[in-house]
Amino acid sequence: MRWRSLLAAGVLAIGLAGCAGVYKPGGATASGIRLDDTPRIAVISAFEPELKLLLSRLEGPARHSVNGVEFTTGTLEGKPVVLFLSGISMTNATMNTQLVLDRFRVTSIVFSGIAGGVNPSLHVGDVTVPAQWGQYLEVLMARETAPGKFTAPPFIKDATLPNFGMMHPRPVEVRSAAKPGIERKFWFEADPKMLEVARSIRNVDLANCSAGKCLARKPQLVVGGNGVSGQAFMDNKAYREYTFKTFQANVLDMETAAVGMVAYSNGVPYIAFRSLSDLAGGGEGANEMGTFMGIAADNSAKVMLAFLAAWK
Repeated sequence: MRWRSLLAAGVLAIGLAGCAGVYKPGGATASGIRLDDTPRIAVISAFEPELKLLLSRLEGPARHSVNGVEFTTGTLEGKPVVLFLSGISMTNATMNTQLVLDRFRVTSIVFSGIAGGVNPSLHVGDVTVPAQWGQYLEVLMARETAPGKFTAPPFIKDATLPNFGMMHPRPVEVRSAAKPGIERKFWFEADPKMLEVARSIRNVDLANCSAGKCLARKPQLVVGGNGVSGQAFMDNKAYREYTFKTFQANVLDMETAAVGMVAYSNGVPYIAFRSLSDLAGGGEGANEMGTFMGIAADNSAKVMLAFLAAWK
């Protein structure tokens, strides 16, 4: 009987060795293998319409694919870059930002895309470059302890921001290369030097018409202020007003704060350019994104290209 056991063990070992052999470089067992050794700026958008203009301007494109994500290397405005789509929402943005850092020599991160406007002084088509981003939907769902009164458990001490009904915002836990212990943090700051360059941008021709549809006013560039991100498409007037009052946010989206968190954890500078495609529920009538998404995506990309041209 012992020889049968040895035979079975041998067959099992061969089978396991065969399984190990299916993992090729670039697969799950080789996540640290770089696909390119050139120092590059990672240029990220969430979905295809946001990246279209940038891809059309890319010189010397070369494509790589990892986990179904297509990375395209080349040159934009004389700068070596790697372009890719993060995918929509926070988990995709987190996962694929870390993926580009693992597989390429990334010197800095730039995000270009659309957003919902929160600040009532901003308009569809405007391009914003917030100084910091927070995860506004990282929340405690509190217990209703009296009609209309929601109370945090006594052991939760960090739900200090104003609540929206049962939703109490909280900071996130993060570790970083600089601070390996657990840190609780709400705002993830854009790189000061990158912001300084963004503030120097002048004379970008921001569009206000596309495919026969025009905005009521010429878009403007706004650098500074706050942005927030969360895993929900926001189209609610009351929550928009709460978001502006609580976070003094200019814009909201579904990815940038996640990218900022990964950048912070890895010690990589980042900045984000976001153009308003809609007013997150604050406009008259139906949500504006379907009408003005193209204008907003291209306006963001134009400012981002001007930034790359100026970045040293």
